[in-house]
Amino acid sequence: MKARVIVTLKNGVLDPQGQAIEGSLSSLGFSGVAGVRQGKVFDLEVEGTDVEAARSQIKAMCDKLLANTVIENYAIEISN
Repeated sequence: MKARVIVTLKNGVLDPQGQAIEGSLSSLGFSGVAGVRQGKVFDLEVEGTDVEAARSQIKAMCDKLLANTVIENYAIEISN
């Protein structure tokens, strides 16, 4: 089964890379863009057919490695 993990900074955490992207977009002529936040996406292939077992395993991966849960949130999407 396939899974996608989307990791984003929590609200209130400074995002200098997002601010740099926002400034660059403006410099390139893209007006009306504000509040850019940068994140990460992980695409995983997980063996098995039990969606809840896969979700539990991926949650453990996020808590231990994929996300810094002090400053980041994550969302898990699973498809067969």
